[in-house]
This record gives sequence, structure tokens and C-alpha cells, in this order.
Amino acid sequence: MRIASLHTYPLKGCHRLDHEVAVTEPWGLAGDRRWMAVDPDGVGITQREAPALTRLHAVPRPGGISLNGFDVAEPAGGPPATVRVFRSQPEVTARLAPAAAAFLSDFLGRDARLAWLADPTARRIRRHAEEGDRVNLADGFPVLLTSEASLDALNGRLDEPVPMTRFRPNLVLAGADAWAEDKWVGGRLRIGDTTYRVAEPSNRCLVITIDQETGERGGEPLRTLGRFRRRDGGLHFGVNLIPDLRSGETGVIRVGESVLSVS
Repeated sequence: MRIASLHTYPLKGCHRLDHEVAVTEPWGLAGDRRWMAVDPDGVGITQREAPALTRLHAVPRPGGISLNGFDVAEPAGGPPATVRVFRSQPEVTARLAPAAAAFLSDFLGRDARLAWLADPTARRIRRHAEEGDRVNLADGFPVLLTSEASLDALNGRLDEPVPMTRFRPNLVLAGADAWAEDKWVGGRLRIGDTTYRVAEPSNRCLVITIDQETGERGGEPLRTLGRFRRRDGGLHFGVNLIPDLRSGETGVIRVGESVLSVS
């Protein structure tokens, strides 16, 4: 098995960035989901409410981020705000970038603020976590892995195949059997010089029905996934990983690198 592709999403819900090499930090891949669009209540805005996020190209730059060419500095001294990734999740303290509010609101067509997770150690992982485990502004876990073979198996049931981009993974795996990832839950994977705990399957939502290039909505592949991948009340595709790293430690992964199931 090997890594077929690597991806980050610097602003939660934005268009992906593709990489040949990525650095793994304890809370996720470097540069991944440290920024988030939030509503006036501080709740994260997702593609479900704002599919225009698919057309927002967020590119990290030294000391900040560029949003479709609009440069924003990291608001280290900006006003603190309590934000939530979802309304049902605990609050975490972030910093607002007021200079980006007008741009972001206009782009998304709704009242929006730009929040930056200044302290990536601030947000705890809520399930299957060890002491010290942290996560960026992802839904719940630092890293999402999907498998090309599993996508092929799903596409074999669809009238029109969908690309892997619908599932917004960080790591895409080649060379495994379809649904082999089901057997890894509770174990570990070795990728490059870093070990990752396989915390739980990824439970999919309406975002996978959104074309990641255009923002157009459809009914698939969620409808078909629900017919044969319903497990424990969820629709599973891919697995969530937690890096076996502590604060200050990093690892490097590359496209083409071997992936080993070690437990």
C-alpha cells in the first residue's frame, strides 16, 4: 500500500490544496484547517449552508493566508472569540480577522467572520483520545484517510462515478483491498516516520453530494452509500486518524510512501 495523494484545506470547507510532501503535526497536517468562516454566533459555516466555499481558494502564506488573492494576516492581536465547529460541539477560543469580514460575507452571500485558531493545542479530541491529543478545526479528528479501491467499489454501484474530491480526504491510499480500512479501526498505521492511530470510521454527510469544483448539489453518492455502508447509525467512508505525536513533534509524509498496518 502507498500514499496516492495528499491534501489540505487551509480554511475549513474551502477548495483543496494538493501536495507532494506534507508535514504532520499532532493536530493535523501543517496548514490544514487553522482558519474557519463563522456566523455571528461563532458557529462554523460549512458547505451545507454555503456551497460557494468550494470556490474559495485559501493558500497559506508567511504570517497569514490568501483567500482568492485577498491577503489576510494572522490576527495574533485580533479580538478573541469563542467559536464552535458545530453548534453542538464545545467552544474553543480563536482570534477574529476583522479586515476579512466584508470580503468573506460578500463572497459567501451571508454574514460571516474569519476566525483563526491561534493555539492549535486548544481543541481536545472528544472520542478515542489519549491525554494530550488535539485537533485543528476539522470536524473531529486530525487526519482523514480514504482508499482508491473503496471509491472504485462505490462507483461500481453508481450510474455516474464521483471523484475522490467529494470526500475531502487528507490522505488517499492506493494498493489496498476495497473496505480494508474497516479492519484497521482500533489499530495503527505506519506512514513514513510517523504512526497514526485509526480512531473510527468517517461518518459521511450531505457534503459528499456537492461538486467540489462548482458547488452544485446532487443526491449521490450519499443515497447509494446509505444502502450498503450504513453502520452504527452512520454512513461510513474512510477512516479518521490521530497522529502518535506530542506537542513539538512532527513527521513527514510523501506521495508514493508506503503505508503499513502495524497493529
